[in-house]
Amino acid sequence: MASVPTIRLNNGVEIPQLGFGTYQIKPAETKVAVLAALDVGYRHIDTAEMYGNEKQVGEAIRESGLDRGEVFVTSKLNNGFHAHDDALKAFDRTLEDLGFDYLDLFLIHWPLPAVGGFVETWRALEEIYGSGRARAIGVSNFQTSHLRRLLEETETVPAVNQVEAHPYLTQDEVRAFDAEHDIATEAWSPIAQGKVLHDPTIIRIAERHSRTPAQVTLRWHIQRGDIVFPKSVNVERMEENFHIFDFDLSEEEMNEISALNRDERVGPDPDTFNWIP
Repeated sequence: MASVPTIRLNNGVEIPQLGFGTYQIKPAETKVAVLAALDVGYRHIDTAEMYGNEKQVGEAIRESGLDRGEVFVTSKLNNGFHAHDDALKAFDRTLEDLGFDYLDLFLIHWPLPAVGGFVETWRALEEIYGSGRARAIGVSNFQTSHLRRLLEETETVPAVNQVEAHPYLTQDEVRAFDAEHDIATEAWSPIAQGKVLHDPTIIRIAERHSRTPAQVTLRWHIQRGDIVFPKSVNVERMEENFHIFDFDLSEEEMNEISALNRDERVGPDPDTFNWIP
């Protein structure tokens, strides 16, 4: 089994650099998928209240026979619970649904700029962190303007900023800001929902290494220092995505892939996305 490197967060907590994502996996399929991922060797599972599958993630981890401490689990606050007390109650529900007494990482899912209440929300997460029920707290989809506001108005620097990132959206500005403030960057949609897999540059580099385009793209993320969690319900694809630690891309190849950036999103723009369920 490949040894997955870890990244030390700014509070000393170690997070596996490769994880398994559960976005858009139906609740009825989640337990089987997570059990398969754990069997492959994944020890980092990413979920969210918005995904509707926290309960099944918890069931899979318990049924896997693994000790709870062996699996790093992230969840996220749903958009309708940004008010301070609502955030605290939502976290309680997340723990209840997962069947855990603590979470490894809890994130604000979206900044919701029109709502403007993420500072109050962050203070609720600071209380959760202070209680010991979350080993680390962070944010998701925060732009540099949102992060600056948090740094100016609150005490705790986020441990993580989870953003859409892939070769067509390299997120250089956000990643640089994160690095400057010792915030780890996580990449969601790391292969742009499959769009980059047909890129001639990535295909050429993959053929050179006798690898798949997905493996090369994920390796690019790893060498950049991103935390990444691809999603698949196909066991062969899970195994393929997991086996990316026995080859390296050259500096030239890394630069070729980074040069594909076109600031193209496959998901919503955090500066305008204000959806509340």
